[in-house]
Amino acid sequence: MIRSILAAAGALALAVSLAACSTPSGSSTDPGANAGASVVVTAETVIVDVRTPDEYADGHLEGAELLDLTGGDFAAALPSLDPNAEYVVYCRSGNRSGQAVAMMEDAGFTNVTNLGSLSEAADATGITVVR
Repeated sequence: MIRSILAAAGALALAVSLAACSTPSGSSTDPGANAGASVVVTAETVIVDVRTPDEYADGHLEGAELLDLTGGDFAAALPSLDPNAEYVVYCRSGNRSGQAVAMMEDAGFTNVTNLGSLSEAADATGITVVR
């Protein structure tokens, strides 16, 4: 099923065909840009949690990699990440994930989506929150 999808404010509508599901394409630093949208996460998609270790321990998306933005882990790991891979990023409210996505875009990453908060990320992806 092909559906038009807006990736971010001012972005072009894109048509995507993938397992009869809809997914935002491209990137977005706006934490609310993907609210209510379904995001298809494949085995190749890298799920990044940019919260603190304590927040992560309280619950995170299954399979998410913790790269604490405020603790410096994210900035330290950024040069070693594959800029051609697909990333979905979330945090507590969407603020830190928006900052992380902006850093990734500045570094040349093109397939990055800000999922917003943990609950928005779980809703958008259908991935279970685990502890």
